[in-house]
Amino acid sequence: MTSALVLFAHGARAASWAVPFQRLRELTAQQRPDCKVTLAFLELMTPTLPDEVAALVADGVPDITVVPVFLGQGGHLLRDLPQLMDGLRATYPEVRFSTVPAVGENPDVLAAMAAYCAAALP
Repeated sequence: MTSALVLFAHGARAASWAVPFQRLRELTAQQRPDCKVTLAFLELMTPTLPDEVAALVADGVPDITVVPVFLGQGGHLLRDLPQLMDGLRATYPEVRFSTVPAVGENPDVLAAMAAYCAAALP
């Protein structure tokens, strides 16, 4: 495959925390059979973003988009992700990297979350 989407999540100590993100990866892969869809974590879980990118590069993927599966642009996305991306770009200058804003900042995602919250009351 010539492109990949890396869903980038925070990570947690409890393995069960990753289950919804793994399901999101599966659902995304079903919608994008034209590219490889993977999952990476900032901390506490594996694979890390650098490890996942290394695997994708080893598979010959030249175009990688990182999708932060965070609700907002907090410190991890304002500081940590740019530093990680700078390091990846320096390590793999032949790869085209891109990132998108945090998933929680998308109006459609927010609308779906609001509908879910509103439906919580009987």
